[in-house]
Amino acid sequence: MLPLPALLALTTTVFLGCLAEVLPAGLLLGMSADLGVSPSATGQLVTVYAITTALTAIPLTTATLRVPRKRLLLALIAGFLVTNLLIALSPWYPLILAARVFSGALTGVMWSLVAGYAMRLAPPGLAGRALAVAMSGTPIGFALGVPAGTALGELAEWRWAFAGMALITVPLLVWVLVAVPAVPADPVRPTRPLAASRLPGMRPLLATVVLFSLGHNLAYTYIGPILAGLDSVRMLGAVLLVFGCATVGGLIAVGAALDRRPRAVLITCTAATAAAIVLIGLGDGVPGLVLTAACLWGLAFGGAPTAFQAVTALIAGPTADAAQSLTIAAWNGAVAGGALLGGLVLPLGTFLLPWCAAFVILSPLLFSRRVVLSVPPIASRVAR
Repeated sequence: MLPLPALLALTTTVFLGCLAEVLPAGLLLGMSADLGVSPSATGQLVTVYAITTALTAIPLTTATLRVPRKRLLLALIAGFLVTNLLIALSPWYPLILAARVFSGALTGVMWSLVAGYAMRLAPPGLAGRALAVAMSGTPIGFALGVPAGTALGELAEWRWAFAGMALITVPLLVWVLVAVPAVPADPVRPTRPLAASRLPGMRPLLATVVLFSLGHNLAYTYIGPILAGLDSVRMLGAVLLVFGCATVGGLIAVGAALDRRPRAVLITCTAATAAAIVLIGLGDGVPGLVLTAACLWGLAFGGAPTAFQAVTALIAGPTADAAQSLTIAAWNGAVAGGALLGGLVLPLGTFLLPWCAAFVILSPLLFSRRVVLSVPPIASRVAR
């Protein structure tokens, strides 16, 4: 039986990390007006966050591997409390930007920590499901957190959205103290992430992560222009809602299959995401086709990050915590890269964006045959 109280505390931590990263996109206009900066400058609060996470995940994870896991988790949550409260109260854009850099660094360590923590708390045979429960904070953040935070910012003021995140961390600290078992660090095991990159299958997996995230963000960042090119910009809200809700279903489906067929899950998520993005381009603005494509996209994407982290643990075995930082750095670096690549393709025509995204996403299938080809199920390889 899964230790749900502990796993749900990890879920809430992931939810806060996801929401902290993407929420400024929904509050962009209000923040720009209040801080006296351009919308473009406000948008950099998201870009800087992702880049910081990518750049710091490996060195900070390496530096904290010998810290007891529960103590580190509490420190990260306290860091979210401080940074979100600072953003809510500060009238100065440079200080807010600095807080975002610090918060991005916290998030890089958090992603690496939570994945290994959840799988080590699980009973034998249920590691994949435990990881899916913990990582459900990401699709819930997209489906419910971002719309709720955006609505709060519109009804009251954008600062209340960040204040709300800060307030959530207070009971979360108590929850973790009471419900999450301590997991000691093990200084005897190999701890260098770059050494983990040389494990069989790790480099093809990292190539898969980079290209998947790059292609997804190439399309997702510019979904508004894509729909406008199809004369369907009025459907943007519905598409994002369907996508966000479908990610929850995708995570549930992946969690049920990860323990037995991790490689099949990885390939399915990749192929289905590419197919869904192409279907949006081919839908010619027909509402039924576009919403069906958004649903398929959400289902495939909802489970993909969890699948990547589970396969990382499967390949890395006892060095899973260190190896997770490689996956996190690869993913977040590609988030910024996808937005940049999409911006270069956009002037050539919005019709090219879905095709370019699908091509990039499908490229890893050339490598994924080498990922988890002959390794046993996840549960038998997770370190205790």
